[in-house]
Amino acid sequence: MKSIKVTVALVAAGVLALTGCGSGSGSSSSSADTINIVGYSVLQQANKGVEAAFQKTSEGKGVTFKESYGASGDQARSVLAGAKADTVHLSLEPDVQKLVDGGVVDSDWKNNATKGICTQSIVVFGVRPGNPKNIKTWADLVKPGVKIVTPNPASSGSAKWNLLAAYGSEIASGGDDTAAQAYMKKFFANVVSMPDSGRDATTAFTGGTGDVLLSYENETILARQSGTQLDYVVPDSSLLIQNPCAATKDASAVTQKWIDFQKSAAGQKLYAETGYRPLDNVASQVGQVTVKGANDPSNPFPAPAKLLTIDKDFGGWTAANTKYFDADNGILTKLQAAAGK
Repeated sequence: MKSIKVTVALVAAGVLALTGCGSGSGSSSSSADTINIVGYSVLQQANKGVEAAFQKTSEGKGVTFKESYGASGDQARSVLAGAKADTVHLSLEPDVQKLVDGGVVDSDWKNNATKGICTQSIVVFGVRPGNPKNIKTWADLVKPGVKIVTPNPASSGSAKWNLLAAYGSEIASGGDDTAAQAYMKKFFANVVSMPDSGRDATTAFTGGTGDVLLSYENETILARQSGTQLDYVVPDSSLLIQNPCAATKDASAVTQKWIDFQKSAAGQKLYAETGYRPLDNVASQVGQVTVKGANDPSNPFPAPAKLLTIDKDFGGWTAANTKYFDADNGILTKLQAAAGK
């Protein structure tokens, strides 16, 4: 990325303490100048600065936000159950598709320049300060005695990104499905904790559980910005995480303007300051960003040697969600169950 360099303000302390707080709940009544956000857990602190900047624009003047954050799958289910939402910003596409199928979100939600994506990141390894177990590669995760923390795919979107990144690491190195499944058997054997959400997984790890945390890159950066003592490793093979957002059919009129601001260069620069990788269509406008908490603040988003994508390497979310995470026959679902996790 090029052009100007932006210095990051320190993110407010206490980032790791929350999963569901905000200025209101999803069931609150809406008005023309209120935007009810239902989001996945890791997003919460990053949204604060973007919301404040939007409120300073002519289109966002007088707008207030009511927010609910939690595990992505749980959040989608809560909206289907009647929780108030003007916009949903979830971890992965299948959770938005549930809302399309339920009549809450229009089927054309991806018909825009970013294909419905609002934020993006990659899968990284969070490790103890100084990386005492010298965890650098996917092979290191399945060594005897290495204890892995990753959220539960039954509730968490980040869990699915993590597990596909692990599975795909074998494919990226020239293996096939048989080799990938053999690797995942060893992987699940080393898992010691599977919390409900990505934020809960971070809290468990920083509280002392495990040797390595599979996480969003932005989550580990944000934790370090808040003063949490942990390091992180960008593995040679990773998976591009793309988080979708959409307005609901009953959204307040200003909601689309908020979504447009999120996706703009100004919005993406603010997300970048908390560790998100800028969306490709505006990255050149965002320019170079100095990101406090990154391994190299002046070059915060290094490209992994191999970066997998859900569309190119897993056939898209419709196919991948069924193949790997079907409740009865998903490859990873069955491997997780066989490991007793």
